[in-house]
Amino acid sequence: MNQQDLSSFSWSVADFLGGDYKQSEYGKVLLPFTVLRRLDCVLDGTQQAVLKEQEKRMV
Repeated sequence: MNQQDLSSFSWSVADFLGGDYKQSEYGKVLLPFTVLRRLDCVLDGTQQAVLKEQEKRMV
């Protein structure tokens, strides 16, 4: 998916949410989910290591 496709998809989601949110509120909704998704993608390769480290520290 290229940048234009991603942008179009994001705005289509914003339009879908239009009934629940005002257009001025789109950024408050979309930006946090975009950041969370980006973090999910970046940290995907380290998830198991992080979970193991968490288990060690929970004891």
